[in-house]
Amino acid sequence: MRSGKLDLGYEFLAEVRSVFQQVEQNPLRHAEIYHQARRVLIRRFPYKVFYVHEGEKVEVIGVIHAKRDPRFWQSRAS
Repeated sequence: MRSGKLDLGYEFLAEVRSVFQQVEQNPLRHAEIYHQARRVLIRRFPYKVFYVHEGEKVEVIGVIHAKRDPRFWQSRAS
């Protein structure tokens, strides 16, 4: 049973890394949703990655569960 949970954790991390690579390759792909913040959904898991793109810099401001109150991350984007 333990290895199943570990495997799921590794799969989650792999999906997050995949999203980070996607954002790094094309940070303008996703629409701005709040101020300059953009959002990417993580496949297979109910999480969202929020990030800000400025010039050559991409800053992840949160990896947040989809059911979380959206106001939680908005203060980070301001």
